[in-house]
Amino acid sequence: MRIIGVRRHRGDTGVEVATLAEGGDEVTVLASLEDFWADPTGHLARTPAGPTLAVTAVERVPPVLPDAQVFCVGLNYLEHAAEGRFRDQELPRYPSLFARWPRSLTVDGATVPVPSTEGGLDWEGEVAAWVGAPLVDAGPEEALASVVGYSAFNDLTSRTAQKLTSQWILGKNGDRSGPVGPMVPAAEVGDLSRGLRLRTRVNGVTVQDARTDQMIHKVGETLSLISHTITLRPGDILATGTPAGVGYARKPPQLLQPGDTVEVEVEGLGTVRNTVVGNRHRYEATTGADGHRLPTGHDAEVSRGA
Repeated sequence: MRIIGVRRHRGDTGVEVATLAEGGDEVTVLASLEDFWADPTGHLARTPAGPTLAVTAVERVPPVLPDAQVFCVGLNYLEHAAEGRFRDQELPRYPSLFARWPRSLTVDGATVPVPSTEGGLDWEGEVAAWVGAPLVDAGPEEALASVVGYSAFNDLTSRTAQKLTSQWILGKNGDRSGPVGPMVPAAEVGDLSRGLRLRTRVNGVTVQDARTDQMIHKVGETLSLISHTITLRPGDILATGTPAGVGYARKPPQLLQPGDTVEVEVEGLGTVRNTVVGNRHRYEATTGADGHRLPTGHDAEVSRGA
C-alpha cells in the first residue's frame, strides 16, 4: 500500500489522503488529511470507502498537516560523518537535529528550483519515518512502535546558505527542496535495522549506495530523545539522515544544475524522482496550506528545456 496526499481540483485548499494503485494510474480516497492523522492506524487497517479517481484528475501533494513538525538528522551514517565535519573526530553522543518547515516539502515528480545565490543543489537521499501516535517521554521501543510508515525522501540542500552560519535551517528549507515519496505502512516495511538498500542517482548515475542498518542513531532512539523535550504527534516526520556520496564532498564538488534529474530509491519504498530547474521558476504561493502548486504553464516551460 502506498499513501499520498491529493487535492481533487487545482485551487482547492482541502487535502485528502488516498491510496495509490499499484500501476500508479488511480487513487482511492481514505479520508480528509485531518481525519486520517486523527487515527492513521485505523484508516490503514480499514478498506478504503472513498471514491476511486484517475491520478490525472487530482493534484498530488504531501500528506502533511500544516502544523506538522519535521525533524531531520544530520551526519547519521558513519561514512557521511567522516566526509563531513567529523573526519578524524569522535562522533557525538547525540544526533545533530535540525528542522524543516512543512511548506518546504513536495512530491515525486515536482520540479525543484535552484535559489539565486546557489551554484546548484546538493542531493541527500534518505528515509523519512512518519509518527502515528502521540509520544511524550517515550522509550526507544515505544517510539519505534509509534512509526506508522516510511517514505523515500530527498533532503535537497542549498550548501552556500547552509554554511553561512553554524545553524543549518536556511540551507535546508529552500522552496520545494524536500521531495517525499508515498508513505508505505510500517507493517509492510519492517525495522530499518534489517538494512534496506538506499540509492541516489543523478541523471541515471548512482552517487549514493548504502543500507539503512548503517545509521548511527536509530529511529526509535532519536524519536525517544525528541519526545523528552518536544511532544510528538501523529503526522510528525523524522528524516533519518543521508549516507556518504553527497555532491559537496566529491573531488571536484558536484551540484545539481537546471535540467538534472535526481532519484532516491529505497528498497520496499519505491523511488522519488525530481527535476531541477532555474531560479526563475520560484514562486510565492497565494492560496493553500503547503505552497506546492505550480503556476500555469510551468510544466510546459520545463518540457521545452527552459
